[in-house]
Amino acid sequence: MTESEAFEGRVIRAQSGFYIVESEHGTHTAVLRGRFKKERRSEGLIALGDRVLLRRLELPEGESGKVDAVIDDVLPRESALMRRAPGPKGVWAQDVVVANVDQLVPVFAARSPDPHFGMLDRFLALAAIDAIDSLIVINKVDLGLSAEVTHEIETYRRAGYRVILASTRSGEGIDALRDALSGCVSAVVGPSGVGKSSLLNAVEPGLDIRVAEISQAVQKGRHTTRVGELHRLRSGGLVADTPGLRELAVWQVDPGELEWAFIEFRPFINTCRFYDCTHVHEPGCAVKEALERGEIDSRRYDSYLRLLGDESN
Repeated sequence: MTESEAFEGRVIRAQSGFYIVESEHGTHTAVLRGRFKKERRSEGLIALGDRVLLRRLELPEGESGKVDAVIDDVLPRESALMRRAPGPKGVWAQDVVVANVDQLVPVFAARSPDPHFGMLDRFLALAAIDAIDSLIVINKVDLGLSAEVTHEIETYRRAGYRVILASTRSGEGIDALRDALSGCVSAVVGPSGVGKSSLLNAVEPGLDIRVAEISQAVQKGRHTTRVGELHRLRSGGLVADTPGLRELAVWQVDPGELEWAFIEFRPFINTCRFYDCTHVHEPGCAVKEALERGEIDSRRYDSYLRLLGDESN
């Protein structure tokens, strides 16, 4: 068995030590080279979306096998979406869900299950800190929009976020979402049961991503996407359909940087009396003054305080 020269590829699926890697030479099933597996990194060895260097295995004539390549190295990540995962001795550790993302697409339902806007704020903060664009999708709008949800949608739009209202039943927003996913790498995230897989099936017929019903007893979706996977769209984009994410954390961020993750704070930050203002208790805080004038939404400000508390612990 011989090996070819090293070439670059992108991991589009990872499961049980096997990696499906897409390259200009085709799609390969690869494993890690032994010496590479011995390394230990806090963020894990290889994640969905990683760009890797691999070598194709040249099998003897007439011999075929499941594995046709080995991974030599992982190229530096430009960005990464991470979640909190339990580590040894009860210590929380970081787990990279998907790497090298251009755009984060948080999806929440208008109802069934009801939207969790605090979780959405956490998603948006994660993206902003890593300089990843965000696109909010509110799905199942055919079920109706309550006054509260309508207010929240307008709050995000005023802050400067893009919001798409969508329904796989009526077709509303599907074309707009397809256009937004074109030509970039997107990670579709959100709690289970909000219709992420149904949306992707509508955007790209033929993906046939599994869909499950909502449990009426607990109003939470069953986890149907067990393994993260990058899907190539006919529009030229790549989209990651990820398992439902519940535990999220803003990793290794100075609390002074968190203010920039709330984009509606940005016009006021540099006019605070103190350069290291935390926007909590300091006098002359321009952010709190904007809050009092109604230019910053009070619920969004509360989300900032919760995240600031997480970083302080």
